[in-house]
Amino acid sequence: MSDLGDALDWLGRPVSCDGCAHRQQLADSRCEPLKACVHDRYAKRIDRFFTWNPDLATEFLDHPYFEVRAVVARHVPIFHLPRLMADPDETVRASVARRVPRRLLLKMRGDSDREVRIVVASRLEDADLAPMMRDPDYSVRLRVARSAPDGMLPAMMRDEDPEVRLEVARRVGLDWLMPLAWDDSSRVRLHVAQRLPPERLAALINDPDWCVRFVVASRIPPEHLHPLTLDAVEEVRTVATERLAGFPAGNDHPLDG
Repeated sequence: MSDLGDALDWLGRPVSCDGCAHRQQLADSRCEPLKACVHDRYAKRIDRFFTWNPDLATEFLDHPYFEVRAVVARHVPIFHLPRLMADPDETVRASVARRVPRRLLLKMRGDSDREVRIVVASRLEDADLAPMMRDPDYSVRLRVARSAPDGMLPAMMRDEDPEVRLEVARRVGLDWLMPLAWDDSSRVRLHVAQRLPPERLAALINDPDWCVRFVVASRIPPEHLHPLTLDAVEEVRTVATERLAGFPAGNDHPLDG
């Protein structure tokens, strides 16, 4: 038998196979100290135990160690999962959220833990995501902005977090993009300048961020270039002047790297 060494249970006590209720699994090579053991404190070893013994998972639904319950949630038949949906530990609930069917997943949209709600948002689709567009945590809303259908994105254009608005600027239809040209975040406006049709870029000629103006100068139709040849920043003046003169700017882009 392997040296149990650092094989400790969730309370820090040494793990011993003596007297284990599942000692037969050891005899049948269905568990192994330091590798696959339900009593070990490490989740990988617990998971390997249930991978080798999926038929035993339902016996541990009420185990006091949250890692055991979280692993069990990945192995038990789906009809056992509802009893873990209100588990006191968020790791367990997140594990449940990765497996429950849609009708139960909808009930987890208001979970108290943001990581659980992120899992929920990553699995839901279309109108099911609508209530989560106003989630109190920006990371949940960001997940929603990454997967929501195009038609829902305009409702997130005024989100309080710039990272969420940036994701909206990346995905929203061109017909809805123009209002973001006046966003408080220069990163959002920069992305707008990169996506807008050239003929609509005049609104950004006087943008306070020179990087935005550089993109405008690189893309705007020639008839609108003159104000940019007088820009306070040399890089903007150069690209505007060269384009106006009919000579393309060099290959080096000051925003690259």
